[in-house]
Amino acid sequence: MPTPSRPTPSRLKPRQLALVVALADTANLHRAAERLNMTQPTASRLLKEMENALGVPLFERLPRGVRPTWYGEAMARHARAALASLGMAHEEIQALKDGRQGQVAVGAVSAPGVTMLPPAVARIKRERPGVRVSLEIESSDVLLAHLDEGRLDIVVARLYAQHDQSRLRYRRMADEPVCAVARRGHPLLAGPMPSLAELMEYGWIVPPVGSVLRHRFDLMCQEQGVRAPADLVETAALLFITRMLEQSDRLAVLALDVARYYAEHEAVAILPLELPCRLDDFGIIVRSDRQLSPAAQAMMQALEEEGRALYG
Repeated sequence: MPTPSRPTPSRLKPRQLALVVALADTANLHRAAERLNMTQPTASRLLKEMENALGVPLFERLPRGVRPTWYGEAMARHARAALASLGMAHEEIQALKDGRQGQVAVGAVSAPGVTMLPPAVARIKRERPGVRVSLEIESSDVLLAHLDEGRLDIVVARLYAQHDQSRLRYRRMADEPVCAVARRGHPLLAGPMPSLAELMEYGWIVPPVGSVLRHRFDLMCQEQGVRAPADLVETAALLFITRMLEQSDRLAVLALDVARYYAEHEAVAILPLELPCRLDDFGIIVRSDRQLSPAAQAMMQALEEEGRALYG
């Protein structure tokens, strides 16, 4: 008949570790058993099983109690560390489950990046300070590629026909009006606003060819029958745009929410002219084939609530 396999140290149970610590603290099997809410025979059996597993005596039996051997002292020291680590692991898992810890990576195009994301992130950090949040402001194409690669959990962007939508879930937020901006104190702000055709005679700062906003701007010129500006600086770098406007009489085209943000900080002035130009809808996008972590779920809820507050 085969001999039963002896327990190995890797199979030691948390109750056995707790017993070693209790015995080291109390030096008495009965009191250690009471501390752990078990009977003395059960405590004696657990101790024997552990000593068999390790192949050494952990405690010396005395007439009035027990005393740890050299092996017992070493085991008690490591048992304390192991139990503390298990306790911290339980607390961390509970915090992750509750969404109080963890991490979430969010991306957005420019307009919701300055309207929706700041209050949503502020809410998350106020309610769940242990959550790590990373942010990315980019074009929809880049954001969706990063979402597909798993580098982002949630994006606030636009979906177009060329995007594979089979594994995406989209919730519409709003579309984006477009406006023209200039430096504060620009001569155009002092008198009657010229026609769109006359504005095109100014130097302009526009997004690069291939961007959504540039396409809409060029399409607006065609639809309105005006010649597109000949004097162009092409960039999507907002810091450069605002600095360049400060130093010239150029005009720039921006999404209205972005322009309002910079106007509130007195970096630009919005021309009192309604441009017949709008950007497509944007919305909150996640992968439908991936489960959001509790932290990401909390961020998703914060974005949706801020979106409703901003856009209805």
